[in-house]
Amino acid sequence: MQLKKPKFWDYKKPSLLSWLLWPFSKILEIYTKIIRKKNINHSEVKTICVGNIYIGGTGKTSLAVTIANILKENNIKYCFIKKLYPDQYDEQKILQNYGKVFLSKERLKSLKEAEKEKYQFAIFDDGLQDYSINYDLSFVCFNTINWIGNGMIIPSGPLRENIKNLKYYNYIVLNGNLENLELIKKEIYFFNPNIEIIIGKYIPTNLMDFDLNEEYLVFSGIGNHKSFISMLKSYHFKVIKDIEYPDHYIYSKNDINELISISKKLNSKIITTEKDFMRIKNQKENKIQFIKSKLEIIDPKKIINAIMRINETH
Repeated sequence: MQLKKPKFWDYKKPSLLSWLLWPFSKILEIYTKIIRKKNINHSEVKTICVGNIYIGGTGKTSLAVTIANILKENNIKYCFIKKLYPDQYDEQKILQNYGKVFLSKERLKSLKEAEKEKYQFAIFDDGLQDYSINYDLSFVCFNTINWIGNGMIIPSGPLRENIKNLKYYNYIVLNGNLENLELIKKEIYFFNPNIEIIIGKYIPTNLMDFDLNEEYLVFSGIGNHKSFISMLKSYHFKVIKDIEYPDHYIYSKNDINELISISKKLNSKIITTEKDFMRIKNQKENKIQFIKSKLEIIDPKKIINAIMRINETH
């Protein structure tokens, strides 16, 4: 789903429009409470859900890859499960670089396929609100810049469920560039004083491909555009202009030509994310560079211990 979030979703306080939409948000909240009780499935495959409450751009795919690497290092047979959305082939392709990916419109169907193929673990990229599956372990991802936006539920705000539901979860992962951590931690502990907080930082892995003396036009169609810009600036990229597109945006020839035209006027290079580069589809790729990045967990033992605990259960 291509989504460019309304600006009022990330205001510090709800706007008038948010309150006008509140009745629809309340209906969604009540519906979520009703369906939450339906998680009754059982599987021989251990399930790890990497999900979010804030919609989009919280680092789910990056964390899923990190977890896959942990399982690989421990010789545990794992796979990925992702709901089939045609416009998310960029994320699907990234996951395929690290393991088998089961794609279906129903996650439970993919889980049954993984069970048939004798996988020990299934890593779900998204699916926290899919209550047909009783996950063995769930990580709730947030972006440290956006956090919970205006704190309201869709369509009044960017949340998929009430932030009070943090009481149902054991692990939160705060991804970004270490922004706003103490303030966010304080708010999290208010809702769940026993929750484990894990910190993730985005690290570029191909800095040697770039000349930091150059000036850059930066564009992206991801859920965390601000975090991408923040990361670049923290590594001393000279960002003279940035352009944000909707999440999972499919670029046309006109879009690419316009970006190239703007860069010529600015006398700058063009840079984007690896996900966005996959959606350019051979359109003048030689004019555009992309940053590869990974999520570095500050205290990886917290994740390793959580995974090993469920691996030891039968």
